[in-house]
Amino acid sequence: MPGMASESLLPFVRGYAARGDEIAVRQRRGYRMESWSYRRIAEESNRVARELEARGLRKGDAVLLWGTSSAEWIIAFLGCLVSGVVVVPVDEGSTPAFADQVVREVGAKILFCSAAHRERPEIPAIELESLCEAVGRRDGSAFPSPALTRQDTLEIIFTSGTTAEPRGVAISHGNVLANIEPLQGEIEKYLRYERLVHPLRFLNTLPLSHVFGQMLGIFIPPMLAATVVFYDSFKPLDIFEAIRRERVSVLISVPRLIESLRREVERQVEQDGRTKAFEKAFAESEHEHFLRRWWRFRRIRSQLGWKFWAFISGGAYLPQTTEKFWHRLGYAVIQGYGMTETTSLISLNHPFHTAQGSIGKIFPGVEVRVAENGEILVRGENVASAYRSHGETRSVAESDGWFRTGDIAEKDEAGQLYFKGRSKNVIVTSAGMNVYPEDLEKALRGKSGVRDCVVVGLEKHGNEEPCAVLLMEGQGSEVASAAVQAANQTLPEYQRMRQWYIWPENDFPRTPTQKPILPRIRTAVREAMTGTAPVDTSEESVAGLISKITGRAAEPSSTDANLETNLRLSSLDRVELLSVLEQRHQVNLNETEFQGATTVGQIEELLAHGTASPVRHVYPTWPQTRLATLFRMAVYYTLAWPATYLMAAPRVRGRANLKDVHGPVLVVSNHVTYLDIAWILPALPARFRNRLATAMRGERLAEMRRPARGLHWFERFMERLRYVLVVSLFNVFPLPKESGFLQSFHFAGNLADRKWNILVFPEGLTTETGEMVAFRSGIGLLAKQLNLPVVPVRLDGLYELKRDRRLLAWPGTVRVTIGQVLRFGPNQAPEAIAKELECRVRELQPD
Repeated sequence: MPGMASESLLPFVRGYAARGDEIAVRQRRGYRMESWSYRRIAEESNRVARELEARGLRKGDAVLLWGTSSAEWIIAFLGCLVSGVVVVPVDEGSTPAFADQVVREVGAKILFCSAAHRERPEIPAIELESLCEAVGRRDGSAFPSPALTRQDTLEIIFTSGTTAEPRGVAISHGNVLANIEPLQGEIEKYLRYERLVHPLRFLNTLPLSHVFGQMLGIFIPPMLAATVVFYDSFKPLDIFEAIRRERVSVLISVPRLIESLRREVERQVEQDGRTKAFEKAFAESEHEHFLRRWWRFRRIRSQLGWKFWAFISGGAYLPQTTEKFWHRLGYAVIQGYGMTETTSLISLNHPFHTAQGSIGKIFPGVEVRVAENGEILVRGENVASAYRSHGETRSVAESDGWFRTGDIAEKDEAGQLYFKGRSKNVIVTSAGMNVYPEDLEKALRGKSGVRDCVVVGLEKHGNEEPCAVLLMEGQGSEVASAAVQAANQTLPEYQRMRQWYIWPENDFPRTPTQKPILPRIRTAVREAMTGTAPVDTSEESVAGLISKITGRAAEPSSTDANLETNLRLSSLDRVELLSVLEQRHQVNLNETEFQGATTVGQIEELLAHGTASPVRHVYPTWPQTRLATLFRMAVYYTLAWPATYLMAAPRVRGRANLKDVHGPVLVVSNHVTYLDIAWILPALPARFRNRLATAMRGERLAEMRRPARGLHWFERFMERLRYVLVVSLFNVFPLPKESGFLQSFHFAGNLADRKWNILVFPEGLTTETGEMVAFRSGIGLLAKQLNLPVVPVRLDGLYELKRDRRLLAWPGTVRVTIGQVLRFGPNQAPEAIAKELECRVRELQPD
């Protein structure tokens, strides 16, 4: 790792290779989790640097980086860094129009992007998802970097939105080093303790396109040889599961998600009927030692895993109620304060000495003073040197070197800063996103019926949400609503206006220079809007989301529209819609009721009461333990294997197709009887047979696990016994027919991550006629998202035994045919994959 006075970030990046095989990144792809070592990231970034050199890029040239946070994003960023190329990150949610503007502003020569953005803007593009394949022919050894200094530009981050002219903040190597050098010195004091909990794992939900996300996703983790986990879901239950399964130590997030997690805990407490007991314990724990609080709330803490201990909140102000809640449960809540112009950090709370309500103490090496009006002024090497706009640059700081943050704070005798509000006309949402009113006003002007407008921020727990204030040409609220919806269509998600207000007078109050008096307008709107619900845009409505998912037009007001006959919503469309609605509205929907909904109105009704617990199936991991596996193999080879060959020894064909395949694999087969697995197991090579997990109808497993109360006690005992036997002896997991299959698919991904092969019967039910029925479309989604080799298998001869109710047959009566192993690309449609798998299994006719 670099010393305390590096000339550039190059020594720091070289430290990636020194970390060797330590895991740098864990990320979800489909239903799998991928691991990337520090060495691999270093090698791939060197390949990227050589690819840029081969394409003629030199020090000072610019590239656009537009995609979701991932290992490939980091590789592209570091590849640019070591080659001296300037990175221009763009938020994943930015519109193509904004990206086009940025490209023109910086003269970007190459675009690194997610597949969804490949066609825009019109410059050569390299997809992040296939980045390593694209640069694979290049040498991965250390790249001979050009001479770089602390003054050289590392990146340009654009803080403006989509419709106003973009303004970039030029950040140098020295700006970043001014932040990470003091942190490195402080971290080194605690490295000897880190060995006790190694490796630290950070679940980072902040976008890497923001400098704070970069600090905690790229620059700080290597100092600790820590692992950064990127996760693509923001549902509270999914976050809880990720923290527990990935053994996360620290969650790095924006206040809105931390608040959502708090609400989820409170909701679960209420569902369990423990609200009064929890409130009493919460009050009694106020002055207790954190270890005592840790034990008192152990039931809640078990949901997050025992290794989890801290939240880091960034990008916006965290409400004190939320900070207090998690602190009271025994967690450290670390807040910092900073801006893009200050390369993230200005102040930071010490992880082990936090002051509630404070945004921390002044960062070492940074000069900060609070002006007479309470505004925070900053001076130091961490302050960016220049803004870039219209091809010109201007200084970020004033002539005296002080940067005016526009934020108001108080400073106590201990040096702690306390955030009080903002004076600049910028809206910072609870998601940590900067929203500039000028962008939104420009989107609104010119819309039908709008005579003039301003956008103000309405306070929400210390942060703000944009609200459009409209002067109309006399039309009513319907025209105003349509104007806001039309404007929102041109804006990215984080900028959209979900509140609007028609100004009741003929004109806004204005200054002598005819500028609207924003404080007076904001006060009037805040008073008038009390209790007013936000207005949904068409894309935010259920019908609008269906239109976006299916690509077919839908009327937002058509609550009676039938999901199948009118909107032609497929089963896969339903899966995606359920996921989007739960994530967007931060609720859990009852999947059984959701699958039974037939109209848009019924789904909206479910959303209105969307706190119902989803149907849950149990996904035990104990059958995959070493002891359970040894027991299962012993029983199988001593009892089940001989019994299978005594009853109906199978004739196996096609096993040679698996000669060079080592797994894990996805095995798909037609479904004849409930004992099909007895003949599939001996047909598979031992390396697959001994590590096979089988999907079974989830509803039947649930019935066995919790028998109906109306059954006789002996029948209930036998059902439970059947459950234990089938789970332990055949390593089955639930795959529900009606609902809950998304969770099953994710569990299948977890199995594959642990090197287990998976067997699925895509028909869903056993055959009644001996003929195969159509494969359920979900198998296409599963095969695509697991990204495993797929082994098609066909069973023949079993139906005749089933029909005649025979247990014994001549050897060879039952035939098992194994087909050619299949692989599917990421761009293939799930429906097409399901049809191809069905055709391949049908074609496997025995000799």
